[in-house]
Amino acid sequence: MKRNIVIAAVTATALLGGGAAVAFANGDDGAKSAVADGSADRAPASKVTAVQAIDAALKERAGTVVSVDLDDDRDDERDVAAWEVDVLGSGTTSYTVRVDPASGKILGTETDHDEDDAAEARRLLKGADVDAREAARAAAAKGVVTSVDLDDEGRSAGWSVETAKSEQDWHVDLKTGKVTAERDDSGSGSDSDSDED
Repeated sequence: MKRNIVIAAVTATALLGGGAAVAFANGDDGAKSAVADGSADRAPASKVTAVQAIDAALKERAGTVVSVDLDDDRDDERDVAAWEVDVLGSGTTSYTVRVDPASGKILGTETDHDEDDAAEARRLLKGADVDAREAARAAAAKGVVTSVDLDDEGRSAGWSVETAKSEQDWHVDLKTGKVTAERDDSGSGSDSDSDED
């Protein structure tokens, strides 16, 4: 009886102590990956970083990445978590490449032809020095990156980056790569939080 209580106490202690998401630097890309029990906000157990998902998608479909999002929503159509990487191809063609967050394997690709979206993305990226991969790397210092989106709302066009377990989204400048806190709707966000340490 005492042995069972001791085992239960040790197990509970291990679970409580190890229940938080663990992030680690992965290789040379400087990005972080969630490798936990899924308790991180919007970061289910994932061994594949946003940067790695981008690399996998670009091997599948050549072009320019305009967004990457860790989609952990379960629905009737798709009952599996995946990185969804939107790649702008040639002309008006774009692709959504689904990447397995555990293995980095391609789960599928969808093709879309939207002249307006393609033209808008090309306009925003004209003259940009920082791509989605670099934005993910830059924001990884703020937490585990769960999405990177090309955004022209707010103060200026740039990359909008979401990190897990953070109540703050980040703006990455298209020219400089500087990371600043995005303002929320109430205007209480800070623009002074940069990645300069």
